[in-house]
Amino acid sequence: MQAEQLLKKAVEVSAFSYSPYSNFKVGAALQAESGKIYFGTNVENASYGATFCAERSALGSAIADNAQKFTHLAVYINQPVLSVPCGICRQVLAEFSKNLIIFCASKQEWEQKKWQEYTLASLLPYSFHL
Repeated sequence: MQAEQLLKKAVEVSAFSYSPYSNFKVGAALQAESGKIYFGTNVENASYGATFCAERSALGSAIADNAQKFTHLAVYINQPVLSVPCGICRQVLAEFSKNLIIFCASKQEWEQKKWQEYTLASLLPYSFHL
């Protein structure tokens, strides 16, 4: 699936974000090697440590469906400034897909039909592995 199509799905799912404290709505669309797309959104909690990210939410859906190899991830945030997956999400994703391609767009970029493209390796060059 092309970057724009995958990001469109991430934008759509961001509307379901549970983010009453920050209004930082994030949507993620994770494409498995099979081509199937898994969706996730961030879920905040009054105890911020219990909050989980859209990227790991999508990954959890994929794992529950027995998918463990991924090719692309799209992440959209409803803020004017770009954000990339956090360090925890990067490390968790590295467990499954070292060669993952990640598309990221902020609200402003998406409105201009622009986005950034990264590899997981570029965002996490020294991931931890057992």
